[in-house]
Amino acid sequence: MSGPESDSPSGSTPAAATEPAAIHQRIAEELGVRQNQVAAAVALLDGGSTVPFIARYRKEATGALDDAQLRTLEERLRYLRELEERRAAILDSIREQGKLTDELAAQIHAAETKARLEDIYLPYKPKRRTKAQIARENGLQPLADALLANPDLDPTATAREYVSETVADAAAALDGARAILVERFAEDADLIGELRETMWTRGRVVSRARDGADQKFADYFEFDEPYPKLPSHRILALFRGEKDDALDLTFDPEPEPAPEGAPPGPSRYETRIAARFDVADRGRPADKWLGDTVRWAWRTRILVRLGIDLRARLWQAAESDAVQVFAANLRDLLLAAPAGPRVTMGLDPAYRTGVKVAVVDATGKVVATGAVYPHVPQHRWDESLAVLAKLAAAHKVELIAIGNGTASRETDKLAGDLIKRRPELGLTKIVVSEAGASVYSASAYGSEELPDLDVSVRGAVSIARRLQ
Repeated sequence: MSGPESDSPSGSTPAAATEPAAIHQRIAEELGVRQNQVAAAVALLDGGSTVPFIARYRKEATGALDDAQLRTLEERLRYLRELEERRAAILDSIREQGKLTDELAAQIHAAETKARLEDIYLPYKPKRRTKAQIARENGLQPLADALLANPDLDPTATAREYVSETVADAAAALDGARAILVERFAEDADLIGELRETMWTRGRVVSRARDGADQKFADYFEFDEPYPKLPSHRILALFRGEKDDALDLTFDPEPEPAPEGAPPGPSRYETRIAARFDVADRGRPADKWLGDTVRWAWRTRILVRLGIDLRARLWQAAESDAVQVFAANLRDLLLAAPAGPRVTMGLDPAYRTGVKVAVVDATGKVVATGAVYPHVPQHRWDESLAVLAKLAAAHKVELIAIGNGTASRETDKLAGDLIKRRPELGLTKIVVSEAGASVYSASAYGSEELPDLDVSVRGAVSIARRLQ
């Protein structure tokens, strides 16, 4: 391993130099598309284009990436750019401290998530003066290293050798050595990542009532449930009860409380920490002291940190689910039928690309689609009237919904001419707002509901349904 002053590529090349190509390649691999398709979509997004616009009007540039792929691309692009910015900041910070080695730089460059980056950075993150730092300043690092490396040493006898003007006695020396080891255990990136995921899959939230708690939180006065099974409304209710001083929340790492009368012993988490640093009770003089140090590290540092991490993870998951529930409720409200269950023809106006046509039955099911070209440059007016009349007669259309976008007036005139020429069809035309039609047509909901229809035709479906 080279020293901190290494000028090798892995230790000194700014991440930004290779960042764009690396990001594009990674997204391309995740989506299963070509890198030049990703690059074209990124250029359009950076230029201010939206996903619906790109999906509908820039298919040639992106190689026909669909709306679902573009949404995933946009989300991953944002995340990976933030990841690279944070990676560069961490490299700069550690480099300024003179502690950046080739091995450490390689670990930072290999980190694929923000959580992993922060775990690696933790030992180098500027922090307030800690007990461990004070202990190192007092020359106790060799004592901590010696006891961990050789448990055959007697802790008290060895600690007496480190008594000085700043270290009062052997007990103070051992306290300082313990603080150093606790910090080392708590800042091991691989270990913390493993324990975090174990706690997420096995742990649970425990809620108990506080004195004088509001009865509206009575369901949570004696409550516990595993993290992965908690629905969003319960998570939010628990946090609200805690904020209102009605509930005490505990983030228990174990799936079940310990049985009454069970002999005390190390938890699976303490056992894992001990195994990581080869700490075991083999009857050697320092084994008990090291075991107590592992227990202290878990209970005072690692468990507290993981509890904070999991609290944030629960809140993020609950907030995301709550937004989805709100969106679903709002959707029902916005989709309340203004005209009721009537067969409707939707016309999405346009000039060059034609007027997109969609017929939906009384339940909103798509029964026919097509396109007509009555406007410039084609001017196929009579042919368009014939196509629309045939569709209206075949499906017993009652209403014509016309989007109010580009070419709306001309398309309204077309519908009026149809009604005038074919009064027996009994049609009624209405111009509707097409706000959001392009968003729906290029959304995950649109592609999931109507996977076989082109994005532009989905817009006509949305326009038709606005009257139902």
